[in-house]
Amino acid sequence: QVQVVESGGGLVQAGGSLRLSCEFSGKSLFSFNSMGWYRQAPGEQRELVASIINGRLAKYADSVKGRFTITRDNTKNTIYLHMNTLKTEDTAVYYCNAQIVLQGTHTYWGQGTRVTVAS
Repeated sequence: QVQVVESGGGLVQAGGSLRLSCEFSGKSLFSFNSMGWYRQAPGEQRELVASIINGRLAKYADSVKGRFTITRDNTKNTIYLHMNTLKTEDTAVYYCNAQIVLQGTHTYWGQGTRVTVAS
């Protein structure tokens, strides 16, 4: 069974930085076809923020390009979302996600970590 645990959210002033962490257990990062971060603001749909596809290709939402970076640490079985120059519109609950495509698609979600950016 895959467990996904996020951490690192909190309250930050606009222009500040945060780093979110997502630790996987039960499977190695190499098992996943994709890993990434989504976010959901109040009253909004969940949206993709950043992802790593097939182990190396990084993809970002236009709204975070140049400000957010997704990285991985294979030794810790953890991915990170480095968020810089935060804006109030980045306020949301951030969810970690991973997928395995093998005899169907298996999707794993964390419980979410809240990020609040104050003006």
